[in-house]
Amino acid sequence: MTNLPISRFPVPTLADLPDDIRTRIEAVQEKAGFVPNVFLTLAHRPDEFRAFFAYHDALMEKEGSITKAEREMIVVATSNLNQCQYCVVSHGAILRIRAKDPLIADQVAVNYRKADITPRQRAMLDFAVKVSVNAQEVGEADLNALRTHGFDDEDIWDIAAIAAFFSLSNRMANVTNMRPNSEFYAMGR
Repeated sequence: MTNLPISRFPVPTLADLPDDIRTRIEAVQEKAGFVPNVFLTLAHRPDEFRAFFAYHDALMEKEGSITKAEREMIVVATSNLNQCQYCVVSHGAILRIRAKDPLIADQVAVNYRKADITPRQRAMLDFAVKVSVNAQEVGEADLNALRTHGFDDEDIWDIAAIAAFFSLSNRMANVTNMRPNSEFYAMGR
């Protein structure tokens, strides 16, 4: 990787952060072995950092009929369409780990319609992509298509919320010029 800055906005040092944010970042560093650049980039605005990660965790860490790997599939597929290098690379790494599949993230990022996924997962991603790029066109037929694959209304809400949340995340990552950590590229391979 190059030595380019991780953001075009100021990046605080850990010592300068509020205790709760520093503690969270240190916990991530302990677990991952490095600090993902998204944490340092968003720490520039502490209140927004807290809100962002509270919503992120509510969507991505919950248990339910949509697995954590499938939640990551949504992020990778929609982030690719939004041309968000940071999210495709970082969430691709998480997807590989959660799916225990070194190929799945690349397949989903390039063209999920040709990826080695189930018809249920393909329907989930079709809907997530529509929410991400054409939410104004979502109709009852889209929800009924998901229901035929066993998704209930809470699942449908989750798929939509993940796609919508990461549309925000993708845009901020692109505006800040957030760089993926080099560690992400090899994870789960």
